[in-house]
Amino acid sequence: MSRRASVVQPSSLQSGSASSPPEANPWSEAPALLGLDVSQAEVVACLLLSDGREVTPRFAIPNNQPGAQALAERLVSLAKQHRFGRLRVGLESTSLYWFHLACFLKGSPILSHLSPEIYSFNPKLIHGLKKVYSDRGKTDSPEANAFFIAERMRVGRLPAPFEADLVFAPLQRLTRFRSHLAQTLAREKNYFLTFLFLKFSAFCQVDPFADSFGVTSSAFLDEFTTEQIVQAPLEELLGFLEANGRGHFEKPDELAKTLKRAAADSYELAHALKEPISLVLATTMATIRTLKSQLQEVDKTIARELLALPPARRTIDSIPGLGPVLTAGLVAEIGDIHRFENEASLAKFAGLVWHPHQSGEFTAEDTSLAKTGNAYLRYYLVEAANSVRLHCPEYRDYYQAKFAQSPKHAHKRALVLTARKLVRLIDALLRAGMVYRTPDQRQDRREDHTPPHSARPAVPKQASLRHSAG
Repeated sequence: MSRRASVVQPSSLQSGSASSPPEANPWSEAPALLGLDVSQAEVVACLLLSDGREVTPRFAIPNNQPGAQALAERLVSLAKQHRFGRLRVGLESTSLYWFHLACFLKGSPILSHLSPEIYSFNPKLIHGLKKVYSDRGKTDSPEANAFFIAERMRVGRLPAPFEADLVFAPLQRLTRFRSHLAQTLAREKNYFLTFLFLKFSAFCQVDPFADSFGVTSSAFLDEFTTEQIVQAPLEELLGFLEANGRGHFEKPDELAKTLKRAAADSYELAHALKEPISLVLATTMATIRTLKSQLQEVDKTIARELLALPPARRTIDSIPGLGPVLTAGLVAEIGDIHRFENEASLAKFAGLVWHPHQSGEFTAEDTSLAKTGNAYLRYYLVEAANSVRLHCPEYRDYYQAKFAQSPKHAHKRALVLTARKLVRLIDALLRAGMVYRTPDQRQDRREDHTPPHSARPAVPKQASLRHSAG
């Protein structure tokens, strides 16, 4: 007999008995656990009681408004049948297919008496649990996933419950989209440089322009081929650079010579590849320009949305190096700072923690970053740390000290450690609703609020002795 069949029959017999007294099946104070495996088209549900019993066969609903309403009504019926008064719902945070359903269940009036708590899990946590249940084999079916999500809630040590915070949600959608655009732009640039090596190999090696994707560099690559650069008089190249560079180059004659020498040193591209490579480069450059334009528009919108927040929610914009985009990315992912117990909880939420690696008396010195938290918050924290260290002496010195101590991956390691230090500052400023002060300003403030020695109350001798003895 299967697990599913073995748990359904006793429950149905119990609920169908009209003579059973209410005392024989009291209302449970422990919450029921609902695991939901969500896809674009449907949602598979698995309901467990706190003792692990699966009280109803797993079922599927459409992932739409009527389906969500049907799920809520069925949960109300199951709550009456199995007499549970609280409900915990777990979902995997894959894509955004879960978002509407989570918001619906959290705010559904007919479920309010069950006080539903919604938990959004990193898929890695569910995948790790599957390895423990080796007797169930290897399966990624929706029915199995729903069970493991419910079972993960039964294990405990849950993350903070999901809250649909409409104060920060608009800004979060914008900053996450901005992160997507920035990463897409970086990929397109790398793709362009790869094909540029085929057309103009030495250009990538000498890197003649400060920005290979700047106005003058882009115009130069569009205008000339390597053969034309080699054959063109030096005065023609110099005139082009001065006209397009608008006098920004300190030594345009040296730059013209460098470009001419790079063209002569480059590999010769086969004639059959010239037209296809030129088309790829032109199309990719057009994509890069479009992405840059989109980033500028998104940045303007982010700045407006950030100003719409109460000043106490965005005090970290006073930290040197944090502009509107970085501030918005941090604030949007953190949300209400008081939902975190302390700065350590905030760092854990971002995945900026290092788990110890020990075996017996051995303790590894080189431990890896957890990276199991909010990837967007971790991204903005590291980007913010990189900017703050360039503008704030306090963090510049800390970064340089950690850089000197790192035997390998020095920049990345020092930058992540600087981001971890930045978490403490961000947490303190947001909790207090205060702006950033330099170390000198903080010292002056402490001195202003410290009473002079003569004005301090004297400590009784006996109390002083007891304190020393303790």
